[in-house]
Amino acid sequence: MAKFKITPYLIKITEKVIPKKLLKKYDLLLYSAGIAFRASEYLLISFLISIIVGTVLFIFNPLHGIVAFISTLIGVVWVYPYWKIAKRIEDMEQMLPDAFFYLASSLRAGISFSEALEELTTAKFGALSEEFKKTVSEIKKGRPTVEALKAFALRNKKSPVIYRSMMIIIEALERGAPMADVLVSVGNDVREILRIKKERKASTGMQVMFFIIASGFVGPLILGVVSKVIVGLGGVEGTVTLPISAIKTVLLIFVALQAIVSGIGIGVIREGKFSGGLKYSVMLAIMGVIVFNLAGSINLGV
Repeated sequence: MAKFKITPYLIKITEKVIPKKLLKKYDLLLYSAGIAFRASEYLLISFLISIIVGTVLFIFNPLHGIVAFISTLIGVVWVYPYWKIAKRIEDMEQMLPDAFFYLASSLRAGISFSEALEELTTAKFGALSEEFKKTVSEIKKGRPTVEALKAFALRNKKSPVIYRSMMIIIEALERGAPMADVLVSVGNDVREILRIKKERKASTGMQVMFFIIASGFVGPLILGVVSKVIVGLGGVEGTVTLPISAIKTVLLIFVALQAIVSGIGIGVIREGKFSGGLKYSVMLAIMGVIVFNLAGSINLGV
């Protein structure tokens, strides 16, 4: 990723405002996501981007500008790194069985475990090869193989599949078990787990589609039309004066909240955890707000 030249003064202000403990944790998050920025740099860039987006929309509508600022800041600072981590972990999980089978075949060819790991770094297993390169580099610097593999497992602890698989292999290595057989068994287990995950996603496809259509399109469309009708009623003589702006704001907030809850529901259905629905929540919230605003701009002749 290209480096942006940011005023050192602004970076220093960011480092003074944000506690060092939070910056260290965020540095680890960016490292896990593969984002080549320090925490203070990335946070400052995120804040500046959010200000630009919010200011542009604030010119047309103050409320939309504030919402855009908050949404962009949350999206860039929080959602994007976690999305990168999730995508990276998913890619690594898909490659894990093949990597274990590759290691097993190398061991059966008569080379040592450390040499097999080094040979694995030259294979094309995407992000998984990069992780093994770090492990091999640590071993070459004098770190014990078991400790380097434990560091590998801890770096990828967000993936239960990778973490548990590596801990099984570490235990087998410590006990002197036949590593080729262990690697094949673990690789088959991982492949079976991934197959079950795919089946779960396929079997819940209709429910997920319902959530997306209801919360991302139909619900916002209906509420957008309702807001337009309310605007028309507010202009009819002899009727009660309605707080149109407040009503539209409440409806917009409801659309966003419904989208967030639906996204979390999708995460629970597909992945069995609330955090898995964050990416769906952001997507549905953006989609819902856009549809709501478009529906509210339709000329209904009222």
